[in-house]
Amino acid sequence: MTNPSVGAPRHAAPPPPRAGRREWTALVVLMLPLLLVSMDVSVLYFAVPAISADLAPSGTQQLWIFDIYAFVLAGLLMTMGSVGDRIGRRKLLLIGAVAFGAASLGAAYASSAEMLIAARALLGIGGATLMPSTMALVRSLFQDPAQRAKAIGVWSAVMTGGVALGSVMSGVLVEYFWWGSVFLVNLPAMALLLVLAPLLIPESKDPAPGRFDLLSVPLSMAAVLPLVYGLKEIPSEGFATPSVLSLLAGLVFTALFVLRQRTSASPLIPPALLSGSGFGPAVCLNSLAMFAMMGSAYFTTQYLQSVLGKSAMEAALWSLLPSVLIGLAAPVTTGLVQRGAHRGYVVTGGFVTAAGGFALLTAAGTESLWLVLAGSGVLACGVVTVMAQMTDVALAAAPPERAGSASSLLETGQEFGGALGMAVLGSIGTAVFRHRMEDDAPPGLPEAATETLGGALAVATELPAGTGAALTALARGAFTDGMGAAALGGTAVLLLAAVLALVLVRRPTAGAPAERPAPNTLDHV
Repeated sequence: MTNPSVGAPRHAAPPPPRAGRREWTALVVLMLPLLLVSMDVSVLYFAVPAISADLAPSGTQQLWIFDIYAFVLAGLLMTMGSVGDRIGRRKLLLIGAVAFGAASLGAAYASSAEMLIAARALLGIGGATLMPSTMALVRSLFQDPAQRAKAIGVWSAVMTGGVALGSVMSGVLVEYFWWGSVFLVNLPAMALLLVLAPLLIPESKDPAPGRFDLLSVPLSMAAVLPLVYGLKEIPSEGFATPSVLSLLAGLVFTALFVLRQRTSASPLIPPALLSGSGFGPAVCLNSLAMFAMMGSAYFTTQYLQSVLGKSAMEAALWSLLPSVLIGLAAPVTTGLVQRGAHRGYVVTGGFVTAAGGFALLTAAGTESLWLVLAGSGVLACGVVTVMAQMTDVALAAAPPERAGSASSLLETGQEFGGALGMAVLGSIGTAVFRHRMEDDAPPGLPEAATETLGGALAVATELPAGTGAALTALARGAFTDGMGAAALGGTAVLLLAAVLALVLVRRPTAGAPAERPAPNTLDHV
């Protein structure tokens, strides 16, 4: 008699639990801090004139008011991701909500530039606790791969859309209230998070995290901060000595940080994480997507205001149009993958789509509003497609107990990618602009007129009407030429990324083991 059990698996793993209404409601709650953290990147765009009038910051202080948030955020992501794995991601989320709310209150009522810089630094600390916590908790809440992919698609769309929404919200609030209101809007959302998170979100953490490696914390910051600073300075200052020295220092400390992770008994970022199937390629491809997003934003925001002459509020409202497409890209492509489409082909298609957006920008002239908006929208769709899929791959490849570390490393890669995109593409555009201005501008102009578009427009207002108009037209044309050259470079980078995705992102082989379920590290309330 034939044994019916022959050929059947002896110990078939039970399917992962599916999320219900509580988990999807918890996802909505998690989107609150994510939206605010991403909005704070751009929330000061239209508040600067009011802040300058009230606090009278110096030029250097104004730059630090802008940049300190992103620097602290990038420098602490890896540390906070590891801390969340150890003490609990929900606990870190709640601590971060308190810190973010308190810093927002301090920023809103800052009475000096120094106080505002300090408050923005504290906002960066809070943001560094919130971002990896939200992604890691999504990994814990949604253990079913199909549901997790949908949740991560929402996460990616909210994060990308928040940057655009922040500038618009800033313009509206400053129009009707004082500049501190752009920070006060954070308080109700943080209060709601503090009330609902303990009720809806279970705690999750690494059950055996090992000792915390304190030396890795300053090493990680010493690696990240100089690199991000150097990359951010290159578009405006070129390869000046401070920028080059900053990059070299960052590379030296990066080598020391990697060495420490390889030799420490309990590293901040386990080397095995990067060697896991799919995780390293996901970080790389995600960073390339952010390269495109931030590199294009460097030009399109200036184009709307300084080339087309839109007011800050008009430019912000126009820039919302491409964001509409972002909300469609992630769920549509996630649905394609779940219906059997090869993920590698979908990611490759995302890069090709984004390259098509850059290609549209190469054809822009000085009066091409709709072409630039279309290019930005197509590019954003491609970027969100890549980010949603690669984030899902990265979290699926990482051990559940290391979800915080995995999330923080993924987000740190995005910070690097964005800074690199602004540095590389910004440098291309600046070089073309300066070359054309030096060749075609009339002699005897101040140096500022040939350095940047803003400088040229400022000089043009001080010249006789005819000469000023000619300089304005020349500068706008030179900037548009620079944007086209940078977009051409971006197109080439993204097409190479598409080939890379086709090679690196593979379809799971038949008979491959299913994703292992998460260990029992959830303490439900």
